Amino acid sequence: MRPPDERVLPKSVKLLWELDNGGTRGPKRGLSLAQILDTAIAIADAEGFAALSMARVAKELGFTTMSLYRYVDSKDTLVELLHDRIFDVRPDLPEGDWRAAMEAWAWAEFQTIRAHDWWLDIPVSGPPLGPNNMIWLEAGMNALSGLAIPEPLRLQLLLNLSIYVIGRTRFLRDAIQHSKAEQDFTAILMSVLDPQRFPAVTSALTSNAFDDDDINWEEADFGFALARLLDGYQVFIDSLGDVNPA
Repeated sequence: MRPPDERVLPKSVKLLWELDNGGTRGPKRGLSLAQILDTAIAIADAEGFAALSMARVAKELGFTTMSLYRYVDSKDTLVELLHDRIFDVRPDLPEGDWRAAMEAWAWAEFQTIRAHDWWLDIPVSGPPLGPNNMIWLEAGMNALSGLAIPEPLRLQLLLNLSIYVIGRTRFLRDAIQHSKAEQDFTAILMSVLDPQRFPAVTSALTSNAFDDDDINWEEADFGFALARLLDGYQVFIDSLGDVNPA
């Protein structure tokens, strides 16, 4: 394998893959890129993505903003590093069952993003390029390696699954959680709906379809849709020649 041409690599990629020794001339011993990233994550976890800035991270660490530029050349680079940083724990996947592995992979991604849901506010500027994302990709591709389907299709199935996770997590954060915090969904609809015009919706509401306090709706919704997505995967895979014996 040819070594990377570091001259053509973006700063963020060099830092992600430890090909840049920036920060060796830092003003205080002990400051590191890991400290900067962990502090940025703590700020975003507490106050959201909008609160994140180089100045805020520097202040939290007790350094000047210019000091941080010895390690990270811009906020854009910092954000690209954070995009990879939250996935620093490899998903634990069962072996020998592609569907169980994909289910575990999806739940792991769901839980990781929910723990740092400001990550959803990072603008998408291209495919992920960091080592943590590659570890997750490797784990998912390995889990699908027993399928008797072309490798490009395995990659497409995994990427489609990730897009589902991201989209569903965003929906749960932006729609369901916000509506719960602001108002009683069922009570408002029941006060305005005409049962003759909306009989099916009215029936669902009067049957308390949305009000079961014993159900974690966010996880139940995610799990139900995930199961239906994997049902579709199974039908698609079977149509291509079934799965190799485990």
